Amino acid sequence: MTAAKTDEVDRRSGSATEVVTAAARSTAEVLRDLGVTADQGRTRADVVQEQARWGLNAVSSHRARLLPVLWHQLRSPLLGLLLAAALASALFGQRGDAVIIAAIVVVSVGLGFANEYRAEKAAEALHSRIRHETTVIREGTRSRVDVTVLVPGDVLELRLGDIVPADLRLLSATGLECDESVLTGEALAVDKSTGPVPPNTPLAELSSAALMGTVVRAGSGVGVVVATGARTRFGSIAAGLDTHPLDTEFQIGLREFSMLLVYVAGSLTAAIFAANLLLDKPFLDALLFSLAIAVGITPQLLPAVVSTSLAAGSRRMSRRRVLVKRLVCIEDLGNVDVLFTDKTGTLTQGRVQYMRAVPAAVDTPDEVLRWGLRCTEASARASGGSPLDQAMWSSPAATGLGAVSAVREPTAVLPFDHDRRMVSVLTRAPSGSSTLITKGAPEAVLDRCVDVPSGARTALAAEFAAGNRVVAVATRPADDLSTVTAADERDLRLSGFLVFLDPPKPDAETALRRLADLGVAVKVVTGDNAAVAVKVCRDLRLATGGALTGTDIDALDDEALAAAIPDTTVFARVGPEHKARIVRVQRHGAGAVAFLGDGVNDALALHAADVGISVDSATDVAKDAADVILLDKDLGVLADGVVEGRRIFANTIKYVLMGTSSNFGNMASAAGASLFLPFLPMLPSQILLNNLLYDTSQLAIPTDNVDAEQLRRPAHWDIAFIRRFMLRFGPLSSVFDFATFGLMLWVLHAGPEQFHTGWFVESLATQALVIFAIRTRTVPFFRSHPSLPLTLAALGVVVIGALLPATPLAGALGFRPLPLAFYAALAAMVVGYLVLIEIGKRSFYRAAGPVAPRVVPPRGRGLRRRARPFSTVGPVPRRTGVPR
Repeated sequence: MTAAKTDEVDRRSGSATEVVTAAARSTAEVLRDLGVTADQGRTRADVVQEQARWGLNAVSSHRARLLPVLWHQLRSPLLGLLLAAALASALFGQRGDAVIIAAIVVVSVGLGFANEYRAEKAAEALHSRIRHETTVIREGTRSRVDVTVLVPGDVLELRLGDIVPADLRLLSATGLECDESVLTGEALAVDKSTGPVPPNTPLAELSSAALMGTVVRAGSGVGVVVATGARTRFGSIAAGLDTHPLDTEFQIGLREFSMLLVYVAGSLTAAIFAANLLLDKPFLDALLFSLAIAVGITPQLLPAVVSTSLAAGSRRMSRRRVLVKRLVCIEDLGNVDVLFTDKTGTLTQGRVQYMRAVPAAVDTPDEVLRWGLRCTEASARASGGSPLDQAMWSSPAATGLGAVSAVREPTAVLPFDHDRRMVSVLTRAPSGSSTLITKGAPEAVLDRCVDVPSGARTALAAEFAAGNRVVAVATRPADDLSTVTAADERDLRLSGFLVFLDPPKPDAETALRRLADLGVAVKVVTGDNAAVAVKVCRDLRLATGGALTGTDIDALDDEALAAAIPDTTVFARVGPEHKARIVRVQRHGAGAVAFLGDGVNDALALHAADVGISVDSATDVAKDAADVILLDKDLGVLADGVVEGRRIFANTIKYVLMGTSSNFGNMASAAGASLFLPFLPMLPSQILLNNLLYDTSQLAIPTDNVDAEQLRRPAHWDIAFIRRFMLRFGPLSSVFDFATFGLMLWVLHAGPEQFHTGWFVESLATQALVIFAIRTRTVPFFRSHPSLPLTLAALGVVVIGALLPATPLAGALGFRPLPLAFYAALAAMVVGYLVLIEIGKRSFYRAAGPVAPRVVPPRGRGLRRRARPFSTVGPVPRRTGVPR
């Protein structure tokens, strides 16, 4: 690490000095100052007192805050236009218009605020359900506690995959390495030890400390908490950072759509304003009318519609036991068309059963089992260990041997890591002789063995072909060793194999079929043997196009790997870097990629995917890297999430297509009419009121039903498609607007006020009712039924528009009563308009194809930034501003 980078890290780290001081002192001094011992830890009374003193061990949490949500509504440029129009009206004596515009601003902001705040409260409720836990020693007893309740003086155990939950002074370390890139930017893991470092040692060289937010990449250790929350290095840095999350693809699409509207609105506004001035219209009228056109073409409540859809979707998904850490990720989940998933617990039951021991040559099955039981980390044995170890310890075979009580604590341990794929322990017999026992993935163990019998390899292949999980056990004399390193794992004698069964889930086949019907290709990424994974896939009728191992992947460049992925179903014996590379390569193609994993070795791939998915029982680093948390590790639940994401996107697009086409048509009609009428076709305040009533009725769109055809395949933002839709259907709306103009001028001989009223009623009716045609590609009502709330909202706003000219408010709004003949003509025009839309719709979609075209963003998928996850606990790595 360069001196400049170290200085920058230290500068950003603020005043959190406790860990620097503790790292320079001996462990005995640190424990004495904290008033604890390594084997007893804090007492429960001490914990209560310390919590009252220091507060929760949290850096940040997701909270719904009133003022930021309100400011998000107030900072809209369109709101500025409206306020400017209200102020100009008041200054030029048009106080009635100013009051109306101001009222519209209040209602629009209020609706947007209410919906966004409700969505934020929904997100807060979801975040409160996500927990991170750690193993702590209190009053001499190990227990799992939420990391937010940690206090200085707590003694913690660190294991592979843990996120360090506070700043720790290490008391012991066995092969311990921590990934500190979240603080230092350095990619390589840092070796840890217990010896004191010199005073004022830079952050990157605190070898005797483990820092909050860093990740245990190898080994294990024990440490005592010296700082929590904002007093940690991570906390002091995070407190000074802008933690605004990066945009998802859904938000990027919204922004591109908004820019389209800005261009259209700007062009129309400038042209209309200039034309009205050339025609000697009053300056103020021309200005206000132009501003109203700009606002009128914009779907003002699009954020409210989106937030309402997402909040409702999050509640539905929560009932299905799916937690979404950031609401906009729901839509991204609907875009997924390739899912990479692990095997254990997803396709299989995840309840591993010990079956038998298979000796290699000399040892008996009981001896192989005894060696396997001895090769377990002491701390892991005390609290369960890996699922394979748990299955061994709880098996009748182990109980029958009396092995559980006979196994002694190892004298040295080299913990499991995902690079070696093994664990090794040094044990001492009563006679004083020592033995090194190594247990792990068969391929890795056999590579370190000498004189492997050919029959052993045949037996191993047979177990793999049967779909069983296998762990190899090997030993060698080790009287010369007092500690264990990776270099000591050599010249081993194969004792035999431990065989486990993890049968497929009964409902996995149905879930896989559902995902296939949704257009989602499922591919298995596992550290298990390829033959085992292929057997499971075949049992579940998941088409296996082929299998690649980590070694095969290493031999391929990215281009060759990209070509191989579509025809490959199983990726076996892969490590963390392999998983992340597979995901990154796939993301450069069309479509969105999801990754489902629950271990520390999955964190890189979870980061790399469009949608990272984990489970509630996953390691902390996996849960924090994920965007979506499944409370049940069930692909059927995931399929529900995909459907929900697509439903939300489909309803959002309904509003976009309807709003842009009808608004564009109406505003184009207004622009055209203003060129030949001696008066404005509609007053600015009436345009805004029309737009507000229409938009308000569309808040019911999130409740609408979605056609099954729209849920079968992913859909993506396609600005060109939206533009074509707007240019095709906008003019159809204008046809009936000009028919209304002719009716008012040449049949009813209406004056300005009655003309304004007639067009207001017709415009509102056609805009509101066209949703029934645009919401589906099929015949509305007969083959596709709208939801009841949407039906009532659309019909209700039409009734309000028709009755408004007859109410006491008519005079203040500039309306006049209309003759009954107008309403008869209006009914005919609405029917004609909807019929014409149906005809145009059939022609348009016939040219577009069976589904809306999918477009890969020109910026390239590999450059797109995705959202950074939130955490309710704070002391976890954040992906702030890091492009992928």
